[in-house]
Amino acid sequence: MEYVKLGNTGLDVSRICLGCMSFGDVNRWTHPWLLDEENSRPIIKRALELGINFFDTANIYSTGASEEITGRALKDYANRDEVVIATKVFFRMQEGPNGAGLSRKAIMSEIDNSLKRLGTDYVDLYQIHRWDYNTPIEETMEALHDVVKAGKARYIGASAMYAWQFQKALHVAERNGWTRFVAMQNHLNLIYREEEREMMPLCKAEGIGVIPYSPLASGRLAREWSAVTKRSETDQAQQMKYGATAEIDRVIADRVTAIAEQRGVPRVHIALAWLLQKQPVTSPIFGVTSNAQLEEAVGSLAVTLTEDEIKSLEELYVPHRVVGAL
Repeated sequence: MEYVKLGNTGLDVSRICLGCMSFGDVNRWTHPWLLDEENSRPIIKRALELGINFFDTANIYSTGASEEITGRALKDYANRDEVVIATKVFFRMQEGPNGAGLSRKAIMSEIDNSLKRLGTDYVDLYQIHRWDYNTPIEETMEALHDVVKAGKARYIGASAMYAWQFQKALHVAERNGWTRFVAMQNHLNLIYREEEREMMPLCKAEGIGVIPYSPLASGRLAREWSAVTKRSETDQAQQMKYGATAEIDRVIADRVTAIAEQRGVPRVHIALAWLLQKQPVTSPIFGVTSNAQLEEAVGSLAVTLTEDEIKSLEELYVPHRVVGAL
């Protein structure tokens, strides 16, 4: 395993981050492809054996079950000081007018709820899951600053927003002497590269660690294009992100396949190697439902693409509708 600093911080994270959205309870969320605790724990254990120390979840994942499963497994299999736990806040967790969003009330309530579910006194990275159009960013940033000062989070990050919004948040924190975002969890892969226009240059200029989600475009870059899986049949979010551009995206997936065949490696290695060589990517967030998928992801660290291969993968891309920040 390779390790790298998260942005401008002193925090060392594994080059692959295990995304924990796949771990949960089908009775508490709408995704039938979720793994229950019995089937999730071996994957978390194997991730630790492979050297992964970075685990990303969210309060909304299976309405808390992901945090519970992840927290219990890490407590049983790892030393707390050796792992980096990230979670997120924004989406609705309870009924009522204050059950969602990034108000001070919501943040202060949800950080305590997440810590209880994770079974820890603090998280290493506390992230806002989306931009809250109904709460002043000043209120959100001050609340996050207070979470850090209370010792409940070591660092803060953001996810899925427009570059102007992220810049505004950074400015508000700097102007007031509050804790600054150190990471951006954005939507980036070979068939969705809109983040390269503004967000990626902004993160590079500001020393922000980039931890992209959906690195394989919900598996589309890792299998035959026509293949059908349980998730592809039932995941509406996946269809929303990639369904409308399937035909123009397929040619890029074909390039991934061609290079993988030439090198004699799985498609996953090529798609992740491209992302790992994209500046300033720190650690792609990789979700799995088996140890075999996990081991394939880690194997990508041994692959370095040539300039010609990168050009071949990138040259067929066409602009896409913005997805993720909306």
